[in-house]
Amino acid sequence: MTQIPLLDGPSGAPASGGSPKSIVIFLHGYGSNGADLIDLAPYWAQALPDTLFLAPDAPQPCEGVPYGRQWWALTSLTPQARAAGVRVSARALDAYIDAQLTAHGLAEDKLALVGFSQGTMMALHVGPRRAKALAGIVGFSGMLADPEALAAEVVTKPPVLLVHGDRDDVLPLSALHQADVGLKALGFEVATHVSPGLGHSIDEGGLRLGARFLIERLR
Repeated sequence: MTQIPLLDGPSGAPASGGSPKSIVIFLHGYGSNGADLIDLAPYWAQALPDTLFLAPDAPQPCEGVPYGRQWWALTSLTPQARAAGVRVSARALDAYIDAQLTAHGLAEDKLALVGFSQGTMMALHVGPRRAKALAGIVGFSGMLADPEALAAEVVTKPPVLLVHGDRDDVLPLSALHQADVGLKALGFEVATHVSPGLGHSIDEGGLRLGARFLIERLR
């Protein structure tokens, strides 16, 4: 059996100074790393003072990008390659989620995934396939990597917030609409927001919406 990579990365302790009562796991995009997304934790720490923020590095180094990591290689951009790619690190992410819940004595309904780009694809793939529903999924600038398989493989339906810029030239805005339609068709509760003038990034408006969503789901 292939050994499952162990994920690790930076963290942000609860602002309250106490033991965590909830967990938010940031999943970075292609060529980035956990240190990039953990910088979002201070924006939400005061609103979620009892939350532990974690930002694991993806298991694979990203060729040609110093310190960059990837959940899977983008050697092909076809839908078939994307559907296969999102499964490459799924077991590692699942194991990481299990380990964090066990370590802190929390249940799935106290853990949310927050992804950006390729990290959003990972969150939308792994979250609905877990045996117990997570508190929620926030996806920035992402998409459903394998929408055809989700209908057959969905186990739980955590609430989802999708945020996307209308000037995104990496993953077009149509990716948000496709994910919205696909998830709602399966019975997911989905909220969406389009950030005007925003490219492949996260803006202040998206951070505010993310905070509001997480407060509702984790408190």
